[in-house]
Amino acid sequence: MLFRMIAIMALLIASTVAHAQGRTAVVDLEQAILQTDLAQQRIRDFEASEAFAEDRTEFDNLKAEFDKLVQNFQRDQAAMSEDEQVAARQKLASKNADLEYVVKKLQSLQQQNLQSVLQELAPAAQQVLREVIQTDNIALLLPGQSVIHFDPSYNITAKVTDKLNQLPQE
Repeated sequence: MLFRMIAIMALLIASTVAHAQGRTAVVDLEQAILQTDLAQQRIRDFEASEAFAEDRTEFDNLKAEFDKLVQNFQRDQAAMSEDEQVAARQKLASKNADLEYVVKKLQSLQQQNLQSVLQELAPAAQQVLREVIQTDNIALLLPGQSVIHFDPSYNITAKVTDKLNQLPQE
């Protein structure tokens, strides 16, 4: 009984000390940056760019060709000789390889664009984060990706995004 009482007192004291020192919060800084109006505009501009549009058109054309080859193969497979089936499968594999190459190229371009946006907005995000930490008296800030569970009320990501959106744009 005495041990239980001491344990309860220790927990109460610890929670009081933790509360007095500040609160705990969670943030996903990358998400906060990428959800800003400026980042979303940069992403839209990139996707509307001529270089990205050309690669996207190439992907769409290759996908249509691949789908048509698959459809034709499935339709005609029973009537094909063994050699014709082998040739059709090779053509499908080749078209699939072309398609995968273009997909990887598009993903790489998108990733480079996202990294560019993150680098551009990171200094402002760090400054805003420092301000939020100070004004909200946050004693412990954890990255959202490394936390298994948290109450959404502890998440300050949207608050950081809102403050970034309020900054004057260059």
